[in-house]
Amino acid sequence: MSIGVPVKLLHEAMGHIVTLELKTGVLYRGTLLDAEDNMNVQLKTITVTQRDGKTSVLDQVFVRGSQVRFFVVPDMLKNAPMFRKIGPGATKGRGIGLGRGKATVARAQAAARGRGARERGVEAFPWVLVVVAESNVAHPVKQ
Repeated sequence: MSIGVPVKLLHEAMGHIVTLELKTGVLYRGTLLDAEDNMNVQLKTITVTQRDGKTSVLDQVFVRGSQVRFFVVPDMLKNAPMFRKIGPGATKGRGIGLGRGKATVARAQAAARGRGARERGVEAFPWVLVVVAESNVAHPVKQ
């Protein structure tokens, strides 16, 4: 199983100053030393801001990934090479189907001609998925 884009972004942020908020509301701002795939992070030269606004300075800290509400990474990472498409199909779309053979191509061509194509649009899907960021659980929601 490969890692997702948020984890890759966190790995790209190593060596940069990041801010993270814990589920308790405490803010940590410091240099990211290490990031693991489960989002456990190690920071150095940290400024800790409590919920009541009091600040303190720590030399080094390790934070468990499951306790983090969100990370704030530097804006310069939006230009990171991991967000660029690479290869011969970088500018092309996904194409028709997922490589399932002639039937998928024929169905797409029939839909383009308007011959018995399946219903399209929001009406075809009576529910949508809403992803809750904190629990990573998808919940169906009626429209």
